[in-house]
Amino acid sequence: MNQSDVLFKKFNSSKLDLKNRIVMAPMTRFFSANGVPTTEVAEYYARRARADVGLIITEGTVINRASASNDPNVPHIYGEESLEGWKQVVNRVHEEGGKIAPQLWHMGIVPYMKNWRPSVPMEGPSGYINPEQKSGIQMTEEDIQKTISAYAEAALNSKNLGFDAVEIHGAHGYLIDQFFWKKMNKRSDHWGGETIKDRNQFAIAVIKAIRKAVGEDFPLIIRLSQWKQQDYTAKIATNPKEMEEWLLPLSEAGIDIFHCSQRRFWEPEFEGSDLNFAGWAKKITHKPSISVGSVALTSDFLGTFKGESSQPNAGSIEQLLNKMQKNEFDLIAVGRALLADPEWVIKVKNNNIHDFKDFKKEYLKTLF
Repeated sequence: MNQSDVLFKKFNSSKLDLKNRIVMAPMTRFFSANGVPTTEVAEYYARRARADVGLIITEGTVINRASASNDPNVPHIYGEESLEGWKQVVNRVHEEGGKIAPQLWHMGIVPYMKNWRPSVPMEGPSGYINPEQKSGIQMTEEDIQKTISAYAEAALNSKNLGFDAVEIHGAHGYLIDQFFWKKMNKRSDHWGGETIKDRNQFAIAVIKAIRKAVGEDFPLIIRLSQWKQQDYTAKIATNPKEMEEWLLPLSEAGIDIFHCSQRRFWEPEFEGSDLNFAGWAKKITHKPSISVGSVALTSDFLGTFKGESSQPNAGSIEQLLNKMQKNEFDLIAVGRALLADPEWVIKVKNNNIHDFKDFKKEYLKTLF
């Protein structure tokens, strides 16, 4: 028996069954002109499905709010053309024997890309682009309610297209995470407050609206992170009790799987325990969790933003197998390694770790 066999055990939950424990992490690619996924996008995902990825989580696809995106080439999950494009993606992945979930995204207030601007100002909980600087607008009650409805519409669109699950993007300093984070959510109404219990209310409302739209049996994932693009050292929960106050209400609202983003998956979340973020999420909620962060590579994704390459890291694989053998978390999401090499899962299965490819910054400029 290979040590890597733990990655190839079937995953069976009450709502989602997968052929193995490997997930393709969502990675924004900017190849959907005017928000419409193309045939090339469909083939990009189909190649990973053909090569035995257990679950593909798509790049972030934005909901029906005029300022939800900062780039015209990020896909939409609304509108006839965009939905037809996603239908092609779903069909191709299913033809290759794969399963796929879209990541539902509203960016909140973030820097604009290129010279493009949305038709209206960007929106966030308190009108801040970072903890010290205002930009865009503070969402009104009407804005918030329409945004919640747009998430529900996006989830229902996804179910109707044949996706196998949906993931809500609640991480990395985007809209939902801006509501979580005290430094960006300075509201004094129902949607703000001093504690994470108070600031959880927007995410809870989104989850409940989605659950009502898609029904009880459709799998719902949420991606969370402690770190933010505005502050890599930020933390929503500084101890297990605060993490309980954060995660348990999300679980009770209807989340089935917690996707816990770290810069390095092997790092413990709190002192006194080896559990990482996904490990704590599973322990607290008793629901499946997905870990992610620098799997099989020597440097974390922040280097990618700086244009750096990264080399294969066999030690990272050993740490991963160790954690999974201990049942710390249920699934592992792989990003850049799968972007660089569609055959990555097959190489792991065949123990061809020495055939892993480097991740190079040039890979971000093409789909293959």
